[in-house]
Amino acid sequence: MPDQNYSNHRQYVPIFHYVLLPVLFLTIIGSIVNLVESWGDHQRIYSASLIVVLSVCGLFTAFFARVFSLKAQDRAIRAEENLRHFAMTGKLLDSRLTAGQIVGLRFASDGEFVALAQRAAAENLTQDAIKRAIKTWRPDTYRV
Repeated sequence: MPDQNYSNHRQYVPIFHYVLLPVLFLTIIGSIVNLVESWGDHQRIYSASLIVVLSVCGLFTAFFARVFSLKAQDRAIRAEENLRHFAMTGKLLDSRLTAGQIVGLRFASDGEFVALAQRAAAENLTQDAIKRAIKTWRPDTYRV
């Protein structure tokens, strides 16, 4: 794997991002078209409505599965980076840092981590600004 940096750090799950999500969106569109076409037909309206509801529920399920797993990863990253900061300085991370900022800090090498964490707290840097400020990247290939 090539060295990780700002331009290539985002990770995608091809089956999820390029297959499942488009299929779910197409299913919702198709189910809505089916509902509109069956609007006057009292025998088909119930099943067409049910298909729309189930399609939307499928999209929500996929969305929440992604969001919930990322939240769990964010909690683990917060604990890891807090431990890393404590090992380097003897103090926990600044309480002003948000979860997003800490997630951005995880890419910083040990040499710049403490200073960048202080700067992020003092200047309220965004997650993207923190990532752009990193000079030597520490790869994180486990997060998706």
